[in-house]
Amino acid sequence: MNSVAQAAWTAYDSQLVLYCIVALLAIVVLISVLRIAPFLAILLGAFGVGLAVGLPLDKLGHSFSQGAGGILGDAGLIIALGAMLGALLAESGGADRIVNSLLNKAHGAALPWVMAGVAMIVGLPLFFEVGLVMVVPIIFVMARRSGLPILAVGIPALAGMTTLHALVPPHPGPLIAISVLHADLGMTMALGLLTAIPAVILAGPVYARWLAPRMPIAEPEELGQLFTSTRDANRLPSFAVSIFIILLPVALMLGRTVARIALAKEGLPYAVLDFLGEPIVALSVAVLAAIALLGWAQGTSRDAVGKTLRRALPPIAGLLLTIGAGGGLKQVLLAAGMSDTISKIATQSHMPLLLLAWIVAVALRQATGSATVATTTTAGIIAPLAMGLSTTHGALLALSIGAGSVFFCHVNDAGFWMVKEYFGLSLKQTFAVWSALQTIVSVVGLVVTFGLWQLL
Repeated sequence: MNSVAQAAWTAYDSQLVLYCIVALLAIVVLISVLRIAPFLAILLGAFGVGLAVGLPLDKLGHSFSQGAGGILGDAGLIIALGAMLGALLAESGGADRIVNSLLNKAHGAALPWVMAGVAMIVGLPLFFEVGLVMVVPIIFVMARRSGLPILAVGIPALAGMTTLHALVPPHPGPLIAISVLHADLGMTMALGLLTAIPAVILAGPVYARWLAPRMPIAEPEELGQLFTSTRDANRLPSFAVSIFIILLPVALMLGRTVARIALAKEGLPYAVLDFLGEPIVALSVAVLAAIALLGWAQGTSRDAVGKTLRRALPPIAGLLLTIGAGGGLKQVLLAAGMSDTISKIATQSHMPLLLLAWIVAVALRQATGSATVATTTTAGIIAPLAMGLSTTHGALLALSIGAGSVFFCHVNDAGFWMVKEYFGLSLKQTFAVWSALQTIVSVVGLVVTFGLWQLL
């Protein structure tokens, strides 16, 4: 085991944990009580915890900027491209065409289950942020057309995407855990899908059925207008074209995954598929295809298409700033040594390996706001204890880490702010929707993997 993990607990570790908790509580109070803009509240919390633990001023500022720039360079561009794609899909009537087809196949109480299934299919190869921006227009139109509460449709979709992101390769978290623990990819994928099904059911349609009547929310006005078509019903694009636009980035990213598994890295096919499957590239290609197929090919003028693209960006400006601040907070905590502190806690505990892995991942996710950081660090801590495990138990250990990495995600999580802004929720409502939903996924994941550990 590494020297950090063997190091003794210090007063600094205690202070860091305390100041981290205080900073997170302060952020919640600033936003919910004082009505400070989330971006500014998170920035103040990050600077406060950095100063409290004694980070040098230059390192504090650099860490925050580095974290904010990193998340905006990744998720920020994805959200912007997704907003443009969603606006084109809605304005052209493509979202209406897809919803019409779904409504013809399912009605009423069956629709949340259909949305959960669609989200699982879309979310299999996609990062959560990409999947969300892809399905949000469908969620809005589906709720509007079916008369169901928006949460009754949205929660199952969120559950489907986040569960796949946490438990099923080729998402980065499970892949990292598989690599570090030397687990079997095929076995982890099979057991991940088996674990994901009850997690999606309970966190999706079942939780939505309980929460939606108790938390009635209206469609957010600005995004509702963005995802509304003014096109005549007789001039909607075909279902084939509409679904092609949705599945195009899915196919490109899936092609990248297949290339990394099956092709030689030196060849041209690998290079092409790897490039096209990069999320930003895949979404850019989809936006260009939407401009041509949903815009110009449907008789929409170049000026009108350009106006739709420009109209998509202002509603997400506040969201991008907030997500950037969350990335800055995460990096400040990492620079302060939060991962090392939690590593010490893990090595001094005595509990079943599967439960230990889950708890460490939970703690790291709460502190850093990053599922990838939580998974990578936890796998590194647990790896020396996992030597000699069977193929099945190695896969289940990787899945328990993935499940722990999504427990009760909160204000330092980009997904938290995306859900809040897209659905027009208050801070309290976002905890009830997103944080609780992910907690259900996490706990169900632990229970299922623990049960399979005993049986297999």
